[in-house]
Amino acid sequence: MVIGNGMVAAKFESYIQNDDFVIFASGVSNSKNIDAATFNREITLLLNVLEEYKNKTLVYFSTCSLYDPGENESPYVLHKRKIEELIQKNVSSYYIFRVSNLVGKSANHNTILNFFYYHINHKINFDLWTNSSRNLIDIDDMLGIADHILQKKIYQNQVINIANPVSYNVNNIITTLEISLGIKATYISIRKGSHFSIDISLILPVIRELKMNFGELYLSHLIKKYYLHT
Repeated sequence: MVIGNGMVAAKFESYIQNDDFVIFASGVSNSKNIDAATFNREITLLLNVLEEYKNKTLVYFSTCSLYDPGENESPYVLHKRKIEELIQKNVSSYYIFRVSNLVGKSANHNTILNFFYYHINHKINFDLWTNSSRNLIDIDDMLGIADHILQKKIYQNQVINIANPVSYNVNNIITTLEISLGIKATYISIRKGSHFSIDISLILPVIRELKMNFGELYLSHLIKKYYLHT
């Protein structure tokens, strides 16, 4: 069972007929959202799903922004923390995947790489917090890691971080986009932001078993895969 119709839900389409799991992929996706009504709708939907499918294992997607000192008190992150606590207190069988910045085919301009690409490609000026780092992961890699965990039934009833072993300074992201697109970005540098670490020790054995490569060309490959053939 898959709840949702966005980018994450579409990737988990193989679980639509799966009677063991409820993939809850209908959460708030815009990290800048401050609308309490939107947050409440997600909570209401989740409670309804839990009531209807109480005998299934719940899979919920949270965020690694909980580790970001600049974001961990935002309405979005506080909402995600509230959902996590609700699940941990009320659900007997669950997986909570805290995911970093997903990269994939999406019309959502609020995702970090989509935001940068859109502004650079359309030559729109933007503010760049030069002290910031962002952890980017291909949605296909996220799917591979999550699917492996679910199929192997490991880490049940735990919070699992799914992220790239490497985070990128935003200056590096912009430079790589500029080179790949052949367009010079126009932005105002602001000395704000911070770097934060994400503990991925739980998934390192999975990454090794799946032979995933998060090497130095990973960022360039992401841009080529999703932005140079649109």
